[in-house]
Amino acid sequence: MDLVIRATVVFFFILLVTRIAGRRELSELEPFDLILLVVLGDLVQQGITQSDDSITGTLTVISTITLLSVAVSWASFRSRRVRQVTAGVPIVLLQDGRPIERNLRHERITVDELREEARRAQIASLDQLQWAILEDDGHISCIPRQG
Repeated sequence: MDLVIRATVVFFFILLVTRIAGRRELSELEPFDLILLVVLGDLVQQGITQSDDSITGTLTVISTITLLSVAVSWASFRSRRVRQVTAGVPIVLLQDGRPIERNLRHERITVDELREEARRAQIASLDQLQWAILEDDGHISCIPRQG
């Protein structure tokens, strides 16, 4: 039972940490960040099992994490409020060619990064954008003005 409690605490802590880290950071992992995640995974495993090398302990932890993941996925599917907490909502970064500074600051995105994303979408200037939206997956959608 101790393994189930520790796995549950770690699961929700990781969920919280990934929400705090921000969408942009998670969508643009550098090689160092990937290595850090692998190391973090090993540290989490040691923290959950307290070096319990038994097959029973391993199966218990894997089952607990899997059941929690399925439960959160199901709750997100059934409840808009849960979905907003676990996946987030799209955030408008620019409207009618004008950056929304408060949202940019909150998401730690610079106007230069916004310009870069516009160029990737074949848009030369922010003035040509109707909307720039930070999606749930961390990518920025650029919607050009019509006409």
